[in-house]
Amino acid sequence: MRFAAEVSDLELADYQRAVRLVLRHPLITATWPDEKALSRIRRFAAELRVDLSEAFGYRLESHGTTARLVRTADRLETDRPAVSRTGRPFDRQRYAYLSLCLATLGRAGIQITLSELAEAAAADAGRISGLGLDPDSGADRRAFVDAVAWLEERGVLRLADGSSSAWASDPGAGEALYDVARDAVLALFRPPRVLQHIESVTALLDRSLSSSGNAERRAAAQAARRAVLERPIVYYDDVSAEVGNHLRGQALAADLYRLTGLRLERRAEGALLVDTAGWSAERFPGTGSVAQAAVLLAVTIAERVADPDGRRTRRMPVPDPAEAREKLIGQIDAGLPTSVPLGLDSDETTVHEPEEAENPERRLPLITDSFLREATAEILHRYGSAFGAAWHADPDRLRTEAVDLLSRFGAVLPVPGGVLARPLIGRYRSTVAQVRQRSLF
Repeated sequence: MRFAAEVSDLELADYQRAVRLVLRHPLITATWPDEKALSRIRRFAAELRVDLSEAFGYRLESHGTTARLVRTADRLETDRPAVSRTGRPFDRQRYAYLSLCLATLGRAGIQITLSELAEAAAADAGRISGLGLDPDSGADRRAFVDAVAWLEERGVLRLADGSSSAWASDPGAGEALYDVARDAVLALFRPPRVLQHIESVTALLDRSLSSSGNAERRAAAQAARRAVLERPIVYYDDVSAEVGNHLRGQALAADLYRLTGLRLERRAEGALLVDTAGWSAERFPGTGSVAQAAVLLAVTIAERVADPDGRRTRRMPVPDPAEAREKLIGQIDAGLPTSVPLGLDSDETTVHEPEEAENPERRLPLITDSFLREATAEILHRYGSAFGAAWHADPDRLRTEAVDLLSRFGAVLPVPGGVLARPLIGRYRSTVAQVRQRSLF
C-alpha cells in the first residue's frame, strides 16, 4: 500500500506535519496543543484516518472540537508519565485523582466549580482503601490541583472564573468555575477493554489474535513502524525476529519517510528515526544542565568502553526483560480491585506478549556507579560555571538524572551497581564536548 496516496505533492509537507502533530499529541482540542492544531488535523482527517490505521493500527476519532488518536500498545512503558505544570511526574495519588475527576466530569453538566469537583472526587476517594482526599490536607489539595491543571492545560476544563491556586491555598476562601468540554472528556480515556472485566493490566495491551499468515505479516510490519515511532532507538535484539525483518527492510524506511518526512537511520545493532523537525517531546542531545551532563557522561562512557584490550570494563549478561516486565505488571496489578465481575469469560483477558529475541551470550560493558560518580565530579570540576550552585551541592542528583536521560534514549541500561553501555553510546566516541558557560550578568 502506498501511504498518503490521495495527498498531492504540493500538500505532502503539510500532511506530514499533520501526521507528526497527531502522533505527538494523541489528544487535540480547541486549545491544545495550540489553537491551530485542530484545523490542521481536520484538513486531512480522511487521509489520516486511513493511513494511521493501515500503517500503525491506530484509530483516529473525532468528537466535536476534539480529535483523539487511539493507539495500540505493544508493551508497558514507564518513561512517559503525565507531568504537572512544574514538571513533576504524576504519582499514584495524582493518577487516581485524575481518574476520579474524569469519572465525575462524565456525569457533570457543562459547568462545574472546583469545590464541587473536589467534593465528588473526595467522596469516591474515601471508598478506596489507602487513597482518600482530605480538603484540609495541603498535600492532598496540591495533588488534586495538579490533576485538575493537567485537564485544564489540555482544554478539557476551561477556566471561566476564579483561580485553582486560590482554592489550593484556602478552600474556604478560594474558588474556580470551569466550563466542561464534554466531547474532550468522553474522548480522553478510551481503554480497549471494559476495566471491570480485566484481571491484569496486560489485558489493556491491544493484540490481534488472527493466525493467518497475511495478518501476522501485517501485524509485524505495524509493530515495526510503531517501535521506531515510540522508542528513541530500537535494537534488533529487543524485538522478535519477524519485527526485526521489517526493521531491516527498505519498505519501512520509505513508508515512514512518506508519512512523517523523517528518515530512518540503521546500524548493525538497530534503527532509529532521526528527528530533523523538532517532532519529539524530548530530544537528546538537548539543552539544560541535565542534558549537558548526560552528553558529557556519554562521551566519558564511550571512551571507557573503547579500550581495545577490554581490561578496563567487564561485560555482564543483559538482564532478561521478561523479569522487569513481570515486576512492573505485578506493581500495577497490586492496585486492581480484588473482586472480578461474575460471568467473566477467562479467555477475554488472554494476552499474547510479543516474543523477544533470546541471546544468552549477549553481554554489554558494565559502567559502575563509582565510575559514574567520579565522572560526574570531574564534569562539575571541569565545567564548573556551566552548572548552577544547586547541582554542585547535589552531584548525586545530577548523576541520577543524567543517567535516567541516557536510559530513556537507549544509551545505557540500568542494572544493580551501575549501567550497561548499549551500542548507541558508541556514537559519542571521540566527541569533543563544548559547554556554553553561564553568563554572570
